[in-house]
Amino acid sequence: MIEASDFRNAMARLATAVSVITTEGESGAHGFTASAVCSVSDNPPTLLVCMNQAARSHGHFVDHKTLCVNVLSARHEALSNTFASKLCSKERFEQGTWGTLVTGAPVLADALVSFDCEIEQVQAMGTHSIFMCRVVAIKHAERESEADESLVYFNRAYHQVGQVESA
Repeated sequence: MIEASDFRNAMARLATAVSVITTEGESGAHGFTASAVCSVSDNPPTLLVCMNQAARSHGHFVDHKTLCVNVLSARHEALSNTFASKLCSKERFEQGTWGTLVTGAPVLADALVSFDCEIEQVQAMGTHSIFMCRVVAIKHAERESEADESLVYFNRAYHQVGQVESA
């Protein structure tokens, strides 16, 4: 049997993009920092997002049935830490500039890319929920200065990767 600590140590060696996942509905705006986001299909465009069921905003995502995956650039490290902190939802959204697309979930104005989604299925697996999300709108960085290096998490630390070439 594999121990949880051994699994976590091994997963620390898997580099992942860092995103802030947001939702908004009757209970207001909520969000969290995630590294567990994955493309599922391009037809229909679908992502999966994993969220700890013990997270205080978990129920809001399930109830709202929408979310936005805001992929962070290297300069968003402080924002990532804010959305991973114990600050209340209102305080979290005081950082950054936010708008909306189709679903009404908060979209970070200067994210590398944002995927506005409807949650079509929720699957419980161990301590987490897997949200299967149909992408209904996409927003790319509007200015070249926003299309900088991606923020990734590897070996329990933030790193920067990539350099977007001008076309």
